Amino acid sequence: MVLTAGAVCILVNGKGIGPLWLVGLALLVTGLLMRRAMTRAQRPPSEEAPPWALDIPVSGRWMARNGPATKVPSHTHNLAQTYAIDLARRPAPEPVWLWPLTRRPESYPSFGEPLLAPADGRVVAATDSQRDHLTRTSLAGLFYVLPEGFVRSLGLPRHLLGNHLILDLGNGAYAVFAHLRRHSLNVAVGDHVTVGQALAECGNSGNSAEPHLHFQLMDGPDITSARGLRFTWRYQDDDGREHEGVPADNTCFVPVRTAPADPSEPYASS
Repeated sequence: MVLTAGAVCILVNGKGIGPLWLVGLALLVTGLLMRRAMTRAQRPPSEEAPPWALDIPVSGRWMARNGPATKVPSHTHNLAQTYAIDLARRPAPEPVWLWPLTRRPESYPSFGEPLLAPADGRVVAATDSQRDHLTRTSLAGLFYVLPEGFVRSLGLPRHLLGNHLILDLGNGAYAVFAHLRRHSLNVAVGDHVTVGQALAECGNSGNSAEPHLHFQLMDGPDITSARGLRFTWRYQDDDGREHEGVPADNTCFVPVRTAPADPSEPYASS
């Protein structure tokens, strides 16, 4: 809000450098300092708990992007995204330089795919009223999505997450599903879910260039103050090898389902 107010002051100022311009500049600097402080506050502690062993929240062959196996933070510490990962169904249309400028989200196999509970839990937040927009996978789309993402970041977290839900998995862990398909939620706040239960569908809402799932684990229900938590999955790569951990960027994989863990042992190290 502070950044937005500063930008508005500068944009509506028509008299050059003056009181309104200076107020806008001060608000922008203050907003950037506040955002930096928030990001630093959301860094995980130096001594972290072992990663949570979870089921992969999708079925079929997917590709991992922007995940913690390649770099940390995988996205940013802000909004508890330190260990977040993006998943997209493959094969899918490849990015293009010029044409088509955009595609309908239905052109991608991720769109409409069921998203599954990674563990037993309770729904603490759920919203699916935002529209699924066209893709941004061309060069022109890339130039559009960068400023669009900045503008979205000036608003509430839901403007970045799009349609989303948050699950309380117990023992201080909360799972976030972002960019859901509009009107696809099968659950509501307060519902108890079981591992493998279909929760919603993959969509292209919020800050999303193509239909995909943004998944993250965090230590509180408020995405603006929580810290990211590590998690581990069991999966099989295209060569048929099984792994425990998180797939590296551009790795295609299929889930390997595991038996439910002992609820008295919520953590399992990789």
